[in-house]
Formats: sequence, C-alpha cells, structure tokens
Amino acid sequence: MPLKIAFQMDPIGPIDISADSTFRIAEEAQARGHELFYYTPDKLAYQEGRVTARGWPLTVRRVKGDHFTLGDEVEVDLSNFDVVWLRQDPPFDMGYITTTHILDRIHPKTLVVNDPFWVRNYPEKLLVLDFPDLTPPTTIARDIATLKAFKKRHEDIILKPLYGNGGAGVFRLDANDRNLNSLHELFTGINREPLIAQKFLPDVSKGDKRVILVDGEPVGAINRVPAKGETRSNMHVGGRPEKVELTERDLEICARIGPLLREKGQVFVGIDVIGGWLTEINVTSPTGIQELELFDGTNVAEKIWEAIEAKRK
Repeated sequence: MPLKIAFQMDPIGPIDISADSTFRIAEEAQARGHELFYYTPDKLAYQEGRVTARGWPLTVRRVKGDHFTLGDEVEVDLSNFDVVWLRQDPPFDMGYITTTHILDRIHPKTLVVNDPFWVRNYPEKLLVLDFPDLTPPTTIARDIATLKAFKKRHEDIILKPLYGNGGAGVFRLDANDRNLNSLHELFTGINREPLIAQKFLPDVSKGDKRVILVDGEPVGAINRVPAKGETRSNMHVGGRPEKVELTERDLEICARIGPLLREKGQVFVGIDVIGGWLTEINVTSPTGIQELELFDGTNVAEKIWEAIEAKRK
C-alpha cells in the first residue's frame, strides 16, 4: 500500500542530486508509489498535544537545477503519517536534540527513521565506545591535561569536535606538533563540549571505508581516499570515492554491531572503517547511497524501503 512519507531535512534547493542520500531515498519512495511531504527542522512544532510541521507536498525528479516541485504550504499533523525521516545534517546541537524529543512523541505509531530516541543516545562518535576492542585508542575530554597525556602516550593523534560532521574541525597532531594548547583554546572558546582524540591511523592514506548497513545488515561499501596533502577523507572536503569490497574484518565488525543497530531501530547507518578499525557509527544523517549504487549496481534505496515497508506491515 502507498505510504505517507515526511522528510525532515535541510533546504532541498541547494542539494547535489547526484550525491545526496536523502534525495535518493525520496526518489525511490516516489517510484514505489508513496506520497512525499517535505519540511525543514525549524517548521517542526509541538502544539497542545499534537506534533505538527509546516511544509509542502513534494515531487522529485533527476533533473539538475529542476529537481523538485512543491505544492502549497500546509500545516500537517505528523501522527497522520506512516513514516517520518529524520534527515537534517548535524551539528548535533540542542536544536537537533530537541527535534528528537518532539518526534519521540509520535514514534512508533508513526515510524521515525532512524529511531529518534537512539539517535539522541547514540551520536556518531559515542556509540563506538561500546566496542572498544574494535576501535583505535580513544579519549573524550575537555580537560587539557587529559588530552596532553593522551597525546604523550600515542604521539600522533587526530583531534576533532565531538559533535562535528563532514570533516570540519578535524586536525592531525603528529609527534612534532605544538598546537594542542592553541586548538584547545580555540575549541573551548566556541562551546562547552568535550573534544574527541583518537590515535592516528596511517592507513587512512589508503582510504576511509564507508560501510552501509540496512536494518543491521551490511549491503556494501565505498572507499573515500583523501586528497593529496590532506588527512581528512570526507567527500565534503575533497575525498575521492572508489569502489571497494567488504573484507572479512568489515563483516566481523558488522556482525558485532548489527544486532544492536537493528534492535534500536537504526535502519540506515554508515560506519567508518580505517585499516580495519571502527572509528564512527553514523546514525544521524549518513551518506554514501548514490556512490555505492554507482559502483556496484546495488539498489540500496530499494533495500531501505523494503525494510521500512516490512516494519509498517
């Protein structure tokens, strides 16, 4: 049966339709006969017991520069929808967290993907702490003495904001670097959040693998290779996607984390693996669908909708 689908996402106008995962999910939903509705996070509201959003009926098409049509703006009660997609990009700030609290009030009668309670409790760089044997040495701290001690132990480290995304604010501090104090001052002057430090993995020069899981099962991977002279492999900052196969180690990692993701309603997840080490579990707004579909022909969006349609039944 056709489903009523709402997408809570960033503005649809500027997206790159050849790479954006939300667009691909919407495109597949439309092809399957589902009805689409779109709104931005600032249009979500709680009103006297009702969870509402002001937005627009949506039609999408794969035409650059003319990739969507909106109907008339209308206020809807999201409890009347079958599925709501939580798809705005981080940063994972209090605005983001508040949307998960509001959407909690309609889930699971309305299926919110991914489950907002566990998105809130399992942000990208924290869920990996449940699997310390799969991850590189990691410290989360705001205290400069703790960060200095970690750097002294491991010498070559990566330092980044705990709730950042897209490679923003990621620094490599090697054994000869003297910038830890300055970076600490910079970050702590911006907000009150801790930083995360991980031992640098030299294998990142060969790529940072993005493995996509659907309802806890791996469906494929792409390799993101850093640009020359760059530590970060994120495609937002010039990383190059390449075709890659899942290794036995990748499958071992997925077998460990998959049951937990499925149990907690994380339907679409992208994990990051460098040199066989798990570095992030992305549940807020993972990407990589279109690149994977391009490289190996797997219809990932179809698999996602098959999982969701089965849950709605």
